[in-house]
This record gives sequence, C-alpha cells and structure tokens, in this order.
Amino acid sequence: MARTLVGQRIRDQRRAQGVTQAALAQRVGISPSYLNLIESDRRNIAGALLHRIAQALQRPLEEFDGAAERRLLDDLAEIAAEPLLSALHLDAASAADLVARHPGWGRALVALHRAGISQRQTVAALSDRLSQDPFVAEAVHALLTRLTAIRSASEILEGEETLDGAHQRRFVSIIAQDSRRLSDVAQALASFLGRDLASGPPSTPAAEVDDYLFDRGNHFPQLEDAARSLAGEIGAAMPATAALAQWLRERHGLQVRDADWEAGPARSSGSEPSSPLVLELPALASPASRRFALARAACERACGDAVEAELARAQGVLASEAARRRARRALFGYAAAALLMPYEVFQAAAAAARHDIELLARRFGTSFEQVCHRLATLHRPGAEGIPFGFLRTDPSGFVTKRLSLPRLPLPRWGNACPLWAVHAAFRSPGSIVRQLAEFPGGDRYLMVARVVEKDGTGFGAPPRLLSVMLFCDALHADRLVYGDGMDLTPRAPATPVGQACRVCVRRDCSWRQEEPLFDAGMS
Repeated sequence: MARTLVGQRIRDQRRAQGVTQAALAQRVGISPSYLNLIESDRRNIAGALLHRIAQALQRPLEEFDGAAERRLLDDLAEIAAEPLLSALHLDAASAADLVARHPGWGRALVALHRAGISQRQTVAALSDRLSQDPFVAEAVHALLTRLTAIRSASEILEGEETLDGAHQRRFVSIIAQDSRRLSDVAQALASFLGRDLASGPPSTPAAEVDDYLFDRGNHFPQLEDAARSLAGEIGAAMPATAALAQWLRERHGLQVRDADWEAGPARSSGSEPSSPLVLELPALASPASRRFALARAACERACGDAVEAELARAQGVLASEAARRRARRALFGYAAAALLMPYEVFQAAAAAARHDIELLARRFGTSFEQVCHRLATLHRPGAEGIPFGFLRTDPSGFVTKRLSLPRLPLPRWGNACPLWAVHAAFRSPGSIVRQLAEFPGGDRYLMVARVVEKDGTGFGAPPRLLSVMLFCDALHADRLVYGDGMDLTPRAPATPVGQACRVCVRRDCSWRQEEPLFDAGMS
C-alpha cells in the first residue's frame, strides 16, 4: 500500500511543477523508464532514492510517505469490509487513489464510519445497561414499587364509598407521597442514563489516554515487533543494563551517569548539538528502575516510527496535544516492557510460574509493578493470556494508573471502593494481599495487591508509597498461585464490594463515604 501512495504522489507533484520524467530521472540518477515504473507503482522505492526525489522536487519526505496516510488506507479498507456495504463490492485497493489525490475526502469517510460505529456501540451499551446494570434494575424496582402503592391507594378510594374523611385524607396523602417519590426516582434514572450517554470527550488528558488504551485492548502488536527488532540490534533477547548502556553509547553517543543526590527522574540533557547526550539516573534508583530507564531511552531512539504510527491511529481519540504527549510516553513505556519481557518468553514463563509476580520479577530483572503491568498486556489474538486489569493508587486513594476490564470499568473520577485489596495493602506494607471480591451483580474477582516504594529519596524524606493491584475474573483464579488454598466455589464467602461509593447499591455498607446516585425514594 505504501508503494501506491509514493508512486502516485511523485507523479502528481512532478506534474504540478511542470517537470518531465526525463528531467527528474536525470536529477536523481536513474533512468526515465525506471522512474516510470516507480510512478506506475510497479517498483518499490528505497529510502535513499525516495529522499533524493523529495529533495529534487523540493518537498518534505513526509509528503510522499506519511504514517497518517498509511493508517487512512487501513481505515478505508475496514470500511470496504463493512457488511452493510457488501452489496457495493468495494475494492479496497482502489482506496489508494482516493488517499493520494483527495485525502480530505478519505478522512471524511472514516469520520462518518467511526461515528456510525460509535452510535451502534452507544445503542449496544444502553441495551446492556438496561438488561444487566444493577443500578438500573434497582431503579426500575423502585418505580414498580411506587406505582403499585399508588394504584392500591387509588383503588381503595375508588371502591370504598363509605370511607370517612380521615381515611380519605390518609390515602390521598399516601398517593401524594408516593407520587413525589416516583417522580424523584424517574428523574434520577433519566439523569443517570442521560448524563452517561450524552457525555462528550474525556475532560482530561489522562482520561483521553485511558480511553485510548482501553479501546486498543492495551495491546500494540507493532510495538511488540519494534521491540523484538531492537533486541536483535542490541544482540540480546532480554538485554541487561550493561548491554543497553553500551548500545546507547555506541549507536547514539548517549552517556549514562548517576545524577546528583538531589536529582529527580531520569532525563536526557545536552546543552550543545555537538556534545554527547547524557542520561542521568537518580542515584537511589533501584536496579530494575535503572534498567527500565535505559530500555525506555533505547526505545525512544529506535521505536519512534512505530510509536508515531500508533499515535496517528489515535487522531480521533486523543484530542489534545497534552493527551498525545502522555500517550507517547505510555507507548514508549510499553515498548520498553516488551523489550525486557518479550511476549512469547514472558507468557510461557508466567504460565509456568502460575503468574507468581515476585518470581517473574526475579526471572526478568524487573519490578513488581512492571510485571503486573506487562501481565495486563498479553492480548495477542490467538495467544492471549489471562485477561487482567491493573490499578495503582497512592495512600490517599487517588488512582494514578488504571487498566480496566470490559465487565469491570474502573472509576475515572474519585476513589475506588475502600474495601478493595488495593487499599487494604497499605495496612500490610511489604506483604501481598489477596482477596475474593463479589460485586452487587454477582460477578467475582480475584484481587492481588502489594505496596511498592518508588525509588528512595534518602533519610529524612517521606517514602513515596503506592499500592499496585492486579485482578481478574475469579473463573481464572485456579491458574494463579494466589488462588491456592482459597474456596473458589460459587457459594464461598467473598468480600462484598462495589465499584465506588457514588454508584454502589450497598446502602448498609459501613465503609460508605458518599451518597449513592440513586438515593431519593429508593430506600
């Protein structure tokens, strides 16, 4: 597909400038017949030759071979495969001419297609909510209860002509009270559904990135491939710290050194273009943090094209520049994890160790948190691992990182349920806390959490503690070492939890910190 774009664009730009094939061929040192084959998309074109052609036409290289246009071709191919359009017999290959000549129209078609998909997903989400969401179920129950009470009182008033004034006033009062409660419940239900479905784009860069990662299933095959290629360049499948530092120094002139004691996170510096860049690592960084920082630096220099291609795919999701910067950092972190924990090797080791996080951390020279995060990315089609979710909080309960599961979306605003293991871990620092948690709808999850200390700051400074939690459906618990010794039968005792206080229906919970959305008239 890239050849089609390049050939047509070269031809169009040459003609727009009034340059003949013979003249352009002479400028770049090839025969006119070979240039004709390139422009006709019958020959591939190497990077050096394409660069010479771009220089000869005085146009930027990206104008001929851009990642965004390749993504647009992929999107149009998906449209051609849309079942609703099957009767039109669209040829996906013909989209190349549209992208080369009229990319704006191509993007317009993709935008309309995505809008249609979004509408279908909204309808499906509403259908799922109406049929399964416990909040809606309880609201409907409250509606029926109030309607039944109103009907009963009305029938008594209608059928009993001998009622005295006091009894009549009593039943009229019942009807009035239940009518008000019915109105409150109906308004709360309408507000809840309307606010959720009418919500616009995420309001913060963090929320935009969360949506982006969730939409992609937190799995990026192109970054897995880029990390594998980088490992081949370095000459090690899981490069050690010394190998990474040597590669950075020899290939990119990057010197690695310890920062001053008061220095902050790792950073690259270089005051003059001719001076070698310096990667400063915090003096108190752990071996796992140092190695990961070097892996990230290597990926930033070798996997940039793959990351930018991924970001080009997210143009409709990452609306702000701040979100794109945040996503770019997350994707380089993903690539670094893939470099240190290659997919096939890591997945096999995880299965053999029954997902013992500490054992895997020692095996791969990574941290507890890095292993948890990597376990939540094993979603390659046909070679999937256990579907894990991931959550990280600080001692205040503020969520600093989240990877949701389809049936358990993590709270975006506010704190998660205070009964979750991720909070309980702060009461047992250094120990792994496991928990069988049951949600109001009956879904059960195995939660595994541990407090980790970020790189130290020295004596006298407060330690920076975070709690990291990995969780999965209890159906997979027997495949985890953390499920050993637990009663996992459907009737086994489990900790009753919710998603967050504001949406939890457990009104008798002594841990409740906020009033539920459905409060009026439903008690």
